Amino acid sequence: MNPLKGGPPQGGWRRTVLRAPIPLYRWGLGALLGRRLVLLTHIGRKSGQPRQVCLEVVGRGEEPGSFVIASGYGERSQWFRNILAHPGVRYQVGGRTYEGTAVPYAPEESGRRLAAYAERHPRTAATLMDALGHAPQSAEEYVAIGADRTGGVPLVALRPSTGNRQAGAGFGGPL
Repeated sequence: MNPLKGGPPQGGWRRTVLRAPIPLYRWGLGALLGRRLVLLTHIGRKSGQPRQVCLEVVGRGEEPGSFVIASGYGERSQWFRNILAHPGVRYQVGGRTYEGTAVPYAPEESGRRLAAYAERHPRTAATLMDALGHAPQSAEEYVAIGADRTGGVPLVALRPSTGNRQAGAGFGGPL
């Protein structure tokens, strides 16, 4: 039985492991994690308080400083639900911090981009999909998973505000 199939971890060791990189970013050591991870600071839809999650970067966006991330648990992910309510975010990749907007891709575009990610990183994509309870065997199946917002893996663009890139800024205050 796969322990990740049921949904996002609400506590316990799985949540601890998934949140382990966050202190590195807080201590100013995000550059050690490279450009494959992003620390996303978003606003809680109920609390109004800043929340943080560390996610894998699955691609680069069209404009400088933009990145693409995946919601492994679809709309069940708390961070995904929060950015739908409050799209203003702060995000750090490597040693760079950006303020901007989180924008879910339309289902068709999300599916196309997930299939492209799987083509670039076939083993990583297969491992992630297996951990999430999916077993795509073709590009078409990746497209379908990426287009499904509830049970699939929709993608989100992190887009920086114009001229709002900051190098090495901290996460001390509200967005």
